[in-house]
Amino acid sequence: MALLQVQFFSEVLGLSSSMNVILPEQTHTQIGMENQLHTTKHKTLYLLHGYSDDHSIWLRRTSIERYVAATGIAVVMPAVDHSYYTDMEYGKKYWTFVSDELPQIARSFFHLSDKREDNFVAGLSMGGYGAFKLALNHPDRFAAAASLSGALDIRSRTLADAGRKFDLILGGKDPQGTSADLFHLIDKHKNNPNRPLLYQSCGTEDFLYEDNQRFTAHCQKSGYELTTDYGPGDHNWEYWDDQIQAVLKWLPIHS
Repeated sequence: MALLQVQFFSEVLGLSSSMNVILPEQTHTQIGMENQLHTTKHKTLYLLHGYSDDHSIWLRRTSIERYVAATGIAVVMPAVDHSYYTDMEYGKKYWTFVSDELPQIARSFFHLSDKREDNFVAGLSMGGYGAFKLALNHPDRFAAAASLSGALDIRSRTLADAGRKFDLILGGKDPQGTSADLFHLIDKHKNNPNRPLLYQSCGTEDFLYEDNQRFTAHCQKSGYELTTDYGPGDHNWEYWDDQIQAVLKWLPIHS
């Protein structure tokens, strides 16, 4: 695997940004086959960070580079500040950045596939919300999404208690029934034959456990199938390091 630390200018954000990228390395045989070298495009996992982290955290706190070595996929890990993967009311347009600009930039630098069946997204906490938000708003772009301890109910009191910081994101507006509301998006796509596969996990000791259970119940009521994994665990890296390995086994990347 090759690890690249990429600094680039985002026109959407109007500032320099960063992402870490893990790429499968070409074998000597592939390097000698010029046509294959230039036509092979990698399946890609966009791996999203949580509220208090940045693009470096998955590499620092897990062995993600080692875990993906046998899969042959690329991993793109962007930085999105405290945005909740949203075009902030008082801040930068991080939703436009991560949903539209980032994939285009990453594909301009690297041989990454733009096919729906080759693109996946996963994240933890705030990033779990971002992963489901991306996949459910763009089911034509993502085949599967995974949320680890996700802050999935953006309408909940748990998040509202964040107070002023959360007001910067939504500006006090009610997200219910909008493209920011995962419950609304589940209802919207429950009958879509091309709806993305969803994987949801949360530890039973996690402060977001009830929010996650509420999301699961809503999916069951709507008839939207998803894979769930509830078991002992808290909102910490011991849990997420274990769960990202389960996600990689679950993703449809071996077909």
